[in-house]
Amino acid sequence: MKSLRLKRWMSGALAIAAIAAVMSFSAPAGATPVTPDNASEALKQYNALKHKAEQLNEKFLQAQDALNAAEKKLQKANADIKKSNTQLRQARVEQAKYRKVVDKFASATYTGGDLNPMSLALSGNSTNEFLERSAVINVLADKKNDALGRLEGAVNQAEQAKQLAIDARKRARESREEAAEHKAAIAERKRALDAQVAKSKQAYENLSAQERAAQQASYGESVAPPTNIVAPGPEAQEAVDAAMSQRGDPYEYGAEGPDSYDCSGLTWWAYQQAGISLPRSSSAQASSGTPVSRYQLEPGDLVFFYQPVSHVGMYIGDGKMVHAPTEGDVVKVEEVMWDEYSGARRYS
Repeated sequence: MKSLRLKRWMSGALAIAAIAAVMSFSAPAGATPVTPDNASEALKQYNALKHKAEQLNEKFLQAQDALNAAEKKLQKANADIKKSNTQLRQARVEQAKYRKVVDKFASATYTGGDLNPMSLALSGNSTNEFLERSAVINVLADKKNDALGRLEGAVNQAEQAKQLAIDARKRARESREEAAEHKAAIAERKRALDAQVAKSKQAYENLSAQERAAQQASYGESVAPPTNIVAPGPEAQEAVDAAMSQRGDPYEYGAEGPDSYDCSGLTWWAYQQAGISLPRSSSAQASSGTPVSRYQLEPGDLVFFYQPVSHVGMYIGDGKMVHAPTEGDVVKVEEVMWDEYSGARRYS
């Protein structure tokens, strides 16, 4: 089905190529085409609005990443609370256990049971009796010291557990507040994105037939992928194969598959198929993984564009990438946009 969708897109592009050829503003490849100065005001407005929507989509995804991070911190804090409560209960059991032992020794001392060697020497009937009784007293003294040490350790453990619980509860409260802020930001950015997308679609309706034809002519795949894409490892290979399998699927703001994608949604989904979890936004993906130089790129590496980063594709070798370019277009293979290139990361 996806290959058929791709063929339909390509045949559509070829069918209108003649119209596009006479237009002086055919859009160049890339996530954010540069609008020529001689383009109509309607086309300039459409591309500007579409670019603004792409930026808002990135901000929306950044808020989602921030929410996920806050929720992970909350999970960690709640786990620490549970752990500290368990440790506190265990410490209190130990306290109670060894306090009883220590109290018994204290009671024995108070009633005169704590005999020293001199008193034993004076009260014993023989040297052997003194040695025997002294040995018993030494054993009891060792047990007393051990009980005192264990009691002190239990008290310290209880105090540490209480401090951990206090810290964890504070972190949990802060994480809940942070998560609530990010949820509010997500809702606000989603409203802004939806409004911007609506403006973009309305601007598209204002284009002339020739302008729409020129836009459509730039969509779909016109670059042949490398004949044999071999990634350096099994995970990267699986991610590459997954991304390539989606060619022909439409771009959609905020989509992460399996039938439509935005740029980071495609790379996120592809690596999910390889069992590797990536952040959701392109800017967050550009801050994780292992940095790779332009001259060390291998299939499966993610390549990023613009400053700040707002677009991502997956390198497939031979200077090409597979990516979800922009609204109206489909997942496809294109030349890497070296003029807008800002870095690369490796995840496997």
